[in-house]
Amino acid sequence: MVAGVLLHFTSLRKMKTGYGADIRELLAEAENERMHLMFFIEIAKPNWLERWLVLIAQFTFSIFYLVLYLVDNRTAHKMVAYFEEEAVVSYTEYLELVESGAMENVAAPQLAIDYYGMNANAKLADLIKHVRADEQHHSEVNHRYAAGGSQATRPDDNDTFDKPNKIAEV
Repeated sequence: MVAGVLLHFTSLRKMKTGYGADIRELLAEAENERMHLMFFIEIAKPNWLERWLVLIAQFTFSIFYLVLYLVDNRTAHKMVAYFEEEAVVSYTEYLELVESGAMENVAAPQLAIDYYGMNANAKLADLIKHVRADEQHHSEVNHRYAAGGSQATRPDDNDTFDKPNKIAEV
């Protein structure tokens, strides 16, 4: 979200439309991460203390990331890419716990079923596979931005945007 908003302001400041595809990609990534949180909130049902911890972590990270992004946006993207790689590892471990029976393979929340277009009897393991694939994609996107890449193909790129919410499984 921070990167998308800052790129939006860059576009306004420079009065160029060429950032549109990148802005949409970064904001879609933020929306996708928000949805992940919503899925797991429905499963875990956090108490008020856990919700406050998420809020505090979100605020702290947002301020840190804003400063880092303003100082060196490539380093900021590289850091997020590494976080996303670690998320893939964590979701793989989570999936192994569910598949081994160490954790119950509960029904996937309806929100996740609708978001990913999964079948009506989808389970937690199915959800984890989709979320893990999203995290892998986010890692690749942030590595590309860290390397100085962009989604834009020309200076005045006005591409339409397709929601990347149905990503292939890893």
